[in-house]
Amino acid sequence: MDNDTTNLSAQVGQCLKKSNHILCTAESCTGGGIAAAITDIAGSSAWFDRAFITYSNEAKKEMLGVRDNTLDSYGAVSEQTVREMTDGALKRSRASVAVAVSGIAGPDGGTDDKPVGTVWFSWQDKYGWKKSERLVFQGDRAQVRQQTVLHVLKVLHYRYS
Repeated sequence: MDNDTTNLSAQVGQCLKKSNHILCTAESCTGGGIAAAITDIAGSSAWFDRAFITYSNEAKKEMLGVRDNTLDSYGAVSEQTVREMTDGALKRSRASVAVAVSGIAGPDGGTDDKPVGTVWFSWQDKYGWKKSERLVFQGDRAQVRQQTVLHVLKVLHYRYS
């Protein structure tokens, strides 16, 4: 991890721990990158519960309870899917805060509606806060994934600091 990611992960951890929150992640396009950034921080077990790496649609359904109808109607890279991913992550963990990401990191797989670099985000906590967002990042596969991880951490830091 680069220094920005490490520093931001440490800050997020301090904020979550101070506010007695526990985080879980539901990751598709990042393949566990968010969880890796978080668990690079010593002591993260005090504020991080688990990661659901749900790269396939089957994994999203089996591990998080994403509905067939949602995937059929909107696709894996959609607001509806990432919201169901955070719902499922909170229900299937001891976390009070969940984040989900699903996107097209490339180099293939993009469409006119969902070009390479498209990522849907969802954040949710057990106290009613919900946020979802769609961003389109530029760069190669590694850059899209890294920008996704950083964006997740920035939003968490802003919300809980």
